[in-house]
Amino acid sequence: MIHKLDKTIHYGKKTIQMAGCIPESMILLLARLGMGGIFWRSGMTKITLEQDAANFTLDQFLQVITLKWQVSDFTYVLFEGDYDVPVLPPELAAHMALLAELTLPVLLLIGLASRLSALAMLGMTAVIQTFVYPGLWPDHSLWAAALLLLIAKGSGKISVDHLIARKLK
Repeated sequence: MIHKLDKTIHYGKKTIQMAGCIPESMILLLARLGMGGIFWRSGMTKITLEQDAANFTLDQFLQVITLKWQVSDFTYVLFEGDYDVPVLPPELAAHMALLAELTLPVLLLIGLASRLSALAMLGMTAVIQTFVYPGLWPDHSLWAAALLLLIAKGSGKISVDHLIARKLK
């Protein structure tokens, strides 16, 4: 019995040691890609592209940046009903959310102004949690954890932020 316990402790220590070898930049990149993907996908549900394009493809991205899209009618319906954000008129809230969902993920993806982008996404997450989907707190807690990691640590070595910081030194 003691031998099995020693083995378990040994493997536990090895696992912790191996986990400590994961480069921080890879963890931060994954946080950026995950959160960017979540917000980008949300933005894609609010627009109609001129041509159908699969999610997360170059064609989809090019249509967005070349403004070959329009706000879907359903987006306005959502912000007038389901997304009951106080203070802001529904049409303004819809446009503000859409602007954020189409720009912040791109900034996170390339790692430019990552802390600021993550902070803005954390603010959006708080609004979504409080006023739109309060029952989805487990999901929003995970989002907040990833965004707080990015705010605290920055975008990591695999980013434009890192290149800029190196040039400024």
